[in-house]
Amino acid sequence: MTEKVLAVQKMQDYISEHLFDKITLCDLSNAAMYSPFYCARIFKEMTGLSPADYIRRLRLSRSALRLRDESCKVIDLAYETGYDSVDGYQRAFRNTFGCNPYEYAKSPIPISLFIPYGVKFRKMWKEQKSVENIANVFIQVIEKPERKVIIKRGKTAKEYWSYCQEVGCDVWGILTSMKSLSAEPVCLWLPDEYRTQGTSEYVQGVEVETDYNGIIPDGFDVITLPASKYLMFQGEPFEEENYCHAIESVQTSIERYDPSVIGYAWDDANPRIQLEPRGERGYIELKAIKPI
Repeated sequence: MTEKVLAVQKMQDYISEHLFDKITLCDLSNAAMYSPFYCARIFKEMTGLSPADYIRRLRLSRSALRLRDESCKVIDLAYETGYDSVDGYQRAFRNTFGCNPYEYAKSPIPISLFIPYGVKFRKMWKEQKSVENIANVFIQVIEKPERKVIIKRGKTAKEYWSYCQEVGCDVWGILTSMKSLSAEPVCLWLPDEYRTQGTSEYVQGVEVETDYNGIIPDGFDVITLPASKYLMFQGEPFEEENYCHAIESVQTSIERYDPSVIGYAWDDANPRIQLEPRGERGYIELKAIKPI
């Protein structure tokens, strides 16, 4: 991994840890240990945003989630987010998300939240080649109810990185803004019956109630999945720099596992599910099963 990638990642980590503090370019320079001019240049090069725009978008997105989930006053969020006035915050919120924060708090709609992807992760995924040592993986049977899933289809994608290249990484921000049965968005590998001609096997979506009648974002589809049982494979908590190994360890465990030892067979009629890799909980995938 290059020094430039690590320097930008250090700046991203600093921003995450001090998001609602005053953050200057000198602070980021000290975190990355390069000159402020160089830090500003490589940050824009690697993330597509200036540090100031990156911080502004991330603060606004965090404030939107609080408006959705908590009883917050807009005036409090305005000052916490770094604006000198409510009017300034309202203008920024509307320009970013297309709606007024007061209206959004009363009736949340799908919006494109900013997701701060770490620049080092794409590089590490490309560098990862194989898994030599399999970590401990916890396995349990869980049941999912009948549900709808609001999905964004790709074209030919079979995994995350090719999906992002086809549809962009902003999809996750929209899905994160929507309340989910499982408390978070999901990634799915769809069986053929849930795919339309010329669309991808791998998709991202959000699980909702079967009677959901809310807004469907433009370009998204809705599928209905039946009640089903899954084996949930959950790896050990991991450090961020080891996330590639964490993913491949779980996926290798799934490939090697024989569900017949507990009286089940794989159910390929239901999608395989991937959750967002989070170091504090371990990587999680779910694969459908049926009684033998």
